[in-house]
Amino acid sequence: MLKIEHLTKIYDSGVRALQDVSFEVPDGQFLVIIGLSGSGKSTLLRCINRLIEPTDGRIIWNNTDITDATDEELRQIRRKIGMIFQQFNLVRRAPVMTNVLAGRLGYTNPMWSLVNHFSAEDKRKALEKLNRVGIREKAYIRADQLSGGQQQRVGIARALMQEPELMLADEPVASLDPATSHSVMRYLELLNKEDGITILCSLHFLSLARTYADRIIALKDGRMEFDGLPQEIDDKRFKDIYGEDAVRVEIA
Repeated sequence: MLKIEHLTKIYDSGVRALQDVSFEVPDGQFLVIIGLSGSGKSTLLRCINRLIEPTDGRIIWNNTDITDATDEELRQIRRKIGMIFQQFNLVRRAPVMTNVLAGRLGYTNPMWSLVNHFSAEDKRKALEKLNRVGIREKAYIRADQLSGGQQQRVGIARALMQEPELMLADEPVASLDPATSHSVMRYLELLNKEDGITILCSLHFLSLARTYADRIIALKDGRMEFDGLPQEIDDKRFKDIYGEDAVRVEIA
């Protein structure tokens, strides 16, 4: 169980990115967070693993207060929280295999990782994860030679190397075309349904959220605007979330 309690983030510039946000996520749920750019989606996800430090509030996961964790405790917590980024966050000139193995850095002796030394078992697992996302044959190709969708699948494979219980996906399809977006989202859905990994995924498109989410949370100006089932977002709620002038765009 993940519990977000009165979470607030105020940046040094004075911008209130999150304002008193509270909700709970049961294990195994596929939760999608929607909202306009600047609504606080990315800040929320990055506060959960403390890539961004919250200003106030608590984040409790599996009865552990992440916001109060020491550096060593946080290192242990992050092992079980995968992260997928909008811009893939790969070492573009490095082989795909090297990028995937980076997911084991939290488990590897730091001195070994500096010289890219990983065990035979880790390498076997990396190939297994690449096979799972359908690109095992790309293992020794440079990451920058892959398409955007393939690069994002490398990002998913890298996150899987952590053997995560919780996956944070920060607008993972924002840079992709509609068909590729669905392909990536189906991989996340598979991990959720088959592996029981809890997924928190931020998205722009309501149509994608409706297709894949068990539940939707909407943010507006850093505040919770909606929390409920995908089918509960009618025209009125859509306008409340995205603004009166917003027009629905379906991603086929």
